[in-house]
Amino acid sequence: MTGDQAFIAGKPARWALLGGLLLILACGEKNVYAPPPPPEVVVKHPERRAIVDYLEFTGNTQAVNTVQLQARVQGFLEKVFFKDGDLVKKGQLLFLIQQNTYQAQLAQAEAQILQQKANYEHAALETGRYGKLVQQKAAAQTDLDNWRYQRDASWAAMKAAEAARDLAKLNLDYTRVVAPFDGRIDRRLKDPGNLVGAGEFTPLAQINQIDPIYGYFTISELDFLRLLGNYQNLLARINAQQFPVAIGLADDKGFPYEGSLDFAAISLDPGTGTLLLRGIFPNPEHKLIPGLCARVRIPLYRKVPAILVPQAALGYDQQGPYVLVVNDHNIVERRPVKTGAPVDNLRVIEEGLTGDEWVIITNLMRAIPGRPVKPERQEPGPPVRPPQPPGNSEKGEDRR
Repeated sequence: MTGDQAFIAGKPARWALLGGLLLILACGEKNVYAPPPPPEVVVKHPERRAIVDYLEFTGNTQAVNTVQLQARVQGFLEKVFFKDGDLVKKGQLLFLIQQNTYQAQLAQAEAQILQQKANYEHAALETGRYGKLVQQKAAAQTDLDNWRYQRDASWAAMKAAEAARDLAKLNLDYTRVVAPFDGRIDRRLKDPGNLVGAGEFTPLAQINQIDPIYGYFTISELDFLRLLGNYQNLLARINAQQFPVAIGLADDKGFPYEGSLDFAAISLDPGTGTLLLRGIFPNPEHKLIPGLCARVRIPLYRKVPAILVPQAALGYDQQGPYVLVVNDHNIVERRPVKTGAPVDNLRVIEEGLTGDEWVIITNLMRAIPGRPVKPERQEPGPPVRPPQPPGNSEKGEDRR
């Protein structure tokens, strides 16, 4: 075989080898790693808003007025005019004690007045007649003095009879036991036919005034100092019922019963270091009754706007709550934060943010600290008008 023939014979092999190399190179180019694009996230500045913090306590409800109805005169209980647990009105007749004895005593006292009045008028007439006779020297001075004495004694006896009549009227009135105020009456303690008022006062029933109703609770010295630092004229506002307070029961959502503080104790309890406060609450539907355990909330206004982020922007791990922010180079950074109270769908950030950061609020699972993202920036909504402490003007001159 000549050289040209050998070259021609080996040419297909060379082409096959070249094609294989090209195929390998082509496959190698397809397997080169291409990094994924940065994840898209929405970022937003934290909101700044003047908000109201709240102090929460536990307390209990008590009636505004509580009276133990008593039998003030002796006699047999004749009638009961209510059902146990009824709502009663001021002046409503509740019990009736047998009256015939006291009616007779009143009639006797009135008759005694008539008798003493007649004696007085007779003595006064004779005194005048004997006065003329003495002037004419037709009667002795001792006779005139005697009639003067009888006149004055009859006058005194008539006044004593009038006092006895008033006492008899009072005792007769006491046979009617009426409600001293609007309220709810407890079960009766004596049934008709029982002798009451014998020897000592006899309890008949208890009545509570529950509209409005009181709520009592205690606060620590530290919380009281926080209130003093937040409000001027705090105690004056409490006494004027210008400090809001709200309560909720164990099964209530939130604090649906709103009222105002109306009393603060004059000193802290040295044993517990707490101060007793009292709120007063309208209770027209009588849902609140004395003795209930209540959750109490009073407002504490912030002096500077709070920093808030959406609840969805918060993450939690073993180190605590955190948010993810995007720096100037679109790199994700982790910021540990201290959270405060929830406000609507936001959460107060007490520590960890200045308010100028771009906080990631979506796609947190794909935003990895130290890696880039593609942020879509949003601005917070329009500012919310700051709430004002109770009794403050628009300029807030009462706030410190």
